[in-house]
Amino acid sequence: MAKVAFLGLGVMGYPMAGHLKNKGGHEVTVYNRTFSKAEKWAAQFSGKAAKTPAEAAKGQDFVMCCVGNDNDLREVTLGKDGAFAGMGKGTTFVDHTTASAEIARELYEAATKGGFGFVDGPVSGGQAGAENGVLTVMCGGDKEIFDKAKPVIDSYARACNLMGSPGSGQLAKMCNQIAIAGLVQGLSEAIHFAKKANLDIEMLIQTISKGAAQSWQMENRYKTMVAGKYDHGFAVDWMRKDLSICLGEARKNGANLPVTALVDQFYAQVQAMGGNRWDTSSLMAVLDRGK
Repeated sequence: MAKVAFLGLGVMGYPMAGHLKNKGGHEVTVYNRTFSKAEKWAAQFSGKAAKTPAEAAKGQDFVMCCVGNDNDLREVTLGKDGAFAGMGKGTTFVDHTTASAEIARELYEAATKGGFGFVDGPVSGGQAGAENGVLTVMCGGDKEIFDKAKPVIDSYARACNLMGSPGSGQLAKMCNQIAIAGLVQGLSEAIHFAKKANLDIEMLIQTISKGAAQSWQMENRYKTMVAGKYDHGFAVDWMRKDLSICLGEARKNGANLPVTALVDQFYAQVQAMGGNRWDTSSLMAVLDRGK
């Protein structure tokens, strides 16, 4: 058992922190910008609630974090009453935020100067993966620090791998989002085409999902896409944030991402339709709009 803090109790962080307590058996303290949510979590899971990140981090072996973006991350780590001010020598900070590789490297340097470890470990698997404790975690950092953190991360992960040096976890997550963007657009177009061709969608999916077209998106999203229901949790606003990070990194490293750039614009059309909080499978709505 370790003493662990968790910063950020959104749709991902709330259940992740719960798994640390119930599955991992750790002593858990939580922080959330809205303190009442931290109090609710503490009451539900018999944990502790802290009013600042620094307070949450004080005396802990590990501090885990899952917030919105680079700016949120800087605020809870380096800002006034940030977690880094409360962390002791030899402790470890694990960031599960999907953020830029730049900030991962920046925080790694700050942590090293402070005498504690830092791992960037963005996750994939969505709200359902967090609730079921089966997330995929892509990590960047030093191997000895990763090896120390992995047993704690395993409380909510089914796969957790070290991808390379600091920032590599974030780069791997970018690859994940690039792949998803193209898959969802392809699946949307296939279903849209099938509708126009008057094919039996159920029979179609039963058939092509057994061949080379199979994907997680096909297995888990086709029914709700056909029904025009887009309420699975990972919002278009967040996907556009992630794709912006991908495209920004591509401009630096010279990668060509024509499909990703195009799908990002399709998501902009979803936003223009009022679908900011729809889930990422709502690319279907852009195609159906013109039916």
